[in-house]
Amino acid sequence: SKLAAVLVLLYEGAGGELRVLLTTRSKELRSHPGQTALPGGKMDKTDAGVVETAFREANEEVALPLYSPHVHTLCTLDPFVSRYMVVVTPVVAFLDDLSVLEELRAAPGEVAHIFDHPLEALLDPELVCKEALVPLDSEHWPYEEELHNFTDALWIGSIYRLHRFRSTASPVKGFTADILMEIARISYARDAAFERWGPGQLKSFEEIQQAISACSQPHWHPLSGNVASTATVLA
Repeated sequence: SKLAAVLVLLYEGAGGELRVLLTTRSKELRSHPGQTALPGGKMDKTDAGVVETAFREANEEVALPLYSPHVHTLCTLDPFVSRYMVVVTPVVAFLDDLSVLEELRAAPGEVAHIFDHPLEALLDPELVCKEALVPLDSEHWPYEEELHNFTDALWIGSIYRLHRFRSTASPVKGFTADILMEIARISYARDAAFERWGPGQLKSFEEIQQAISACSQPHWHPLSGNVASTATVLA
């Protein structure tokens, strides 16, 4: 019953780089207030499938036209499972006319801010250095590391590595970062410049399904004192 979809809308930036549309969730929301998200949400019974869910939610959240000739659906990825046991399918689409972005509007009470991020920076955080990033030691980046860090936690009997990436707005982290790291890996046919996975971390949807079935109480347990940065991992 906990099925959802998100829209990963890609487009070419001024420098020829692939960028992805993101939002900062409103602080008025009960779940994940103030966090970075991809447009999306839970499936309605009337939705024909995950593609319709993703586009409907994007229309509601940022006013992306439902049937634009400039938005081309490319594919869906294997589902991801959130720590709250929601099965989320990413729907990947490409926007070929940037003027559509000028018409986007944040839904009051749902979305605080609309921004974008270079997709390849999810593999190499150094690539955001030319962006107008939020200040260090600020509300949106209160960490010591300059561009990226991670924290390991215990979930469904396995280590889960939660990544955080500094951006021009709220940090790209956790579940959203997981989806974008995978799409970046596929798009650029290379692995991340840092250690993406925790020791023994479950990677596939099938592995996670099996672990959930075998785990009576899939609680989330942060492992204290283990925040690390890209520089730490590469050293």
